[in-house]
Amino acid sequence: MYRMMAAMLISLGIALATGPWLIRKLRQLHFGQTIYELGPAHQQKQGTPVMGGLMMAAGILICSLALHPEKWDGAWDTVIPLLAVSFLSMAVGFADDYIKAIKKRHDGLSPWQKIMGQVVMALGFSVYCYFSPMIGSSILIPFVGTEWDLGIFYIPVMTLLSIFIVNSSNLQDGLDGLLGTVTAVSSGGWLMICVILSLLPSLPGGVQPDTYAVTGVFAASLVGACVGFLRFNRYPAKIFMGDTGSMLLGGATLAMAMVTRLPLLLFFTFFTPVMSSVSVILQRYYFKLTHGKRIFLMSPIHHHFEKKGYSETQIVSMYMSITLILSLFAALGVCMIR
Repeated sequence: MYRMMAAMLISLGIALATGPWLIRKLRQLHFGQTIYELGPAHQQKQGTPVMGGLMMAAGILICSLALHPEKWDGAWDTVIPLLAVSFLSMAVGFADDYIKAIKKRHDGLSPWQKIMGQVVMALGFSVYCYFSPMIGSSILIPFVGTEWDLGIFYIPVMTLLSIFIVNSSNLQDGLDGLLGTVTAVSSGGWLMICVILSLLPSLPGGVQPDTYAVTGVFAASLVGACVGFLRFNRYPAKIFMGDTGSMLLGGATLAMAMVTRLPLLLFFTFFTPVMSSVSVILQRYYFKLTHGKRIFLMSPIHHHFEKKGYSETQIVSMYMSITLILSLFAALGVCMIR
């Protein structure tokens, strides 16, 4: 437990310490946000530094490695996939931000370039989990305490889920402090889940205790990194996380769910990013089917709430409350696993 608390505090300190320097450096390099939006008026955010995700990445990497439990399981150690998925996802986002900021191409990577990068990450991670003796093809069903063996279908199903979650995280990053707040609360939920699982008299599916210890340290470092980043990203934001940060957080959240064999809990702990994707999908297909009609005033759905007159801080508070309630519910479901 002390390693988890230390990870949270150290990652918080790293984000707070590096934030001012990173903001100055990004301004010097002219890595600023370009606003081309037809929806809510965000023109005052023009030029705000992006790539703030680098601020969070440093604390997550250092704490996950430095505070790793003493036992090391080599190639199958949990910290390897946790960091690999997070930073490979971040690499795709970084490339996108770099092209936008330096090459001055507003669209960044082409859709095919972005999706291919995500497919490589998602497929590789799914194959890793499938062959891992600590994870395998079975997932745990919360609340009912049973397992569901997907067999070889685990690989395509988890690959699609991985791409969906990372893109959902990216779509959620549209308001000051929104994704950072949601991920901080969500990661706190995963920290609680890891603590609960480590206290069970018998671990589900023969999972090693170190799996939950390592994931708990990782979750704690995410909480601290997000809270530290919010010092500079809360409304009015001095820096944006960019795709660098949003894909880092999406990949990190996905990785925690899969190594603990609880991907179904993503629909609770990461409910609001999931709904961001769902709202975009519904809007797009409804628009095509009805030849121009819309379900929402604008998608993703947080922009719909903006159009309805809610302030950015009100929307962030609402999303935070929803995430907190559903994360507690997810932790309750884990308590029923035996």
